[in-house]
Amino acid sequence: MKRWLPFVKNDPSVAVVRLTGAIASGTRGTLNDQTAAPLLERAFRRGKPQAVALVINSPGGSPAQSSLIGARIRRLAEEKEVPVYAFVEDVAASGGYWIASAADEIWVDATSIVGSIGVISASFGFHELMARQGIERRVYTAGKDKSMLDPFRPERAEDVERLKALQAQLHETFKTQITSRRGAKLPADQDLFTGEVWIGQTAIDVGLADGIGHVVPVMKDKFGDKVKFRTYGARRSMLSRFGLRLFEDAISTLEERSLWARYGL
Repeated sequence: MKRWLPFVKNDPSVAVVRLTGAIASGTRGTLNDQTAAPLLERAFRRGKPQAVALVINSPGGSPAQSSLIGARIRRLAEEKEVPVYAFVEDVAASGGYWIASAADEIWVDATSIVGSIGVISASFGFHELMARQGIERRVYTAGKDKSMLDPFRPERAEDVERLKALQAQLHETFKTQITSRRGAKLPADQDLFTGEVWIGQTAIDVGLADGIGHVVPVMKDKFGDKVKFRTYGARRSMLSRFGLRLFEDAISTLEERSLWARYGL
C-alpha cells in the first residue's frame, strides 16, 4: 500500500536473477540468451530496482551465448543506470565467468570456483573401430573442408591447425572481454588466460573477484536492512515437466554433466 501513497519513500529493492546450468543454444542448454533474456528484461525494468544481482552457477559452454548474455546485461545496465553485482555459487567458469564479468562487482563463496579463461574442443575418433568392423564411410561434399574433423575418418593435421586458429580467435575475444571489464584489477605480471581456475580468496587475490560474500548480506550492507528482493528464475517447459522430451533431455544432461565434471562437481 505504501508505494501508492504520494511523498512516501519506498523501500529499496534488488532484482535477483538466477543464471544456472550449462550454456548452450536452443533446447540443448538450460542457459542461453533465449532463456535469460525475459528474466533480465523484467529484472531491469520492473519496479526501478536499486541494483540487479546475478546469482551464477555455470561451468560454461557456448562462447556465442555467453557473449550474448553478457552484452545484454551491459546494455540494460547502461540504459537503466542500474549497478550489477554477480554472486557465484559452486562455479562460474569459462562462459560462466564471461557472464559474471558483465557485472560491476563479482562476489564469491570461499569455496566457489572461477576462471577457466580459455577455449576447449573435444571429440572422439572412430575410424579404427569402423575398419575392424568392416564398415565403410561414405561422405560426399562440395568444398574440400566441409567435413573438417569428421570423427569417422583419420584426423588430418590441416584440420587440427584450422581448429586451433579458430580457437585462438575465440580466446582473444574472451581475453578482450575480461580485460575490458576487469583490466584495472588484474595483475600485470600474471597470465590469467591459461584456462586455470581459482577458488574463493585466491580468485580475489588475482583480481577475478572482488570479495567473499552472499547476495542477501551484501545487498543489505549496500542498500540497508529494509531492502526487498525480487527473484527471477527460468522455469522448465511444459513438455519437460511431463516427460515428453526424455531422449533429448537425457543427451543434454550427459553433455552438461561432462562440463560440471571438469570442476569435480
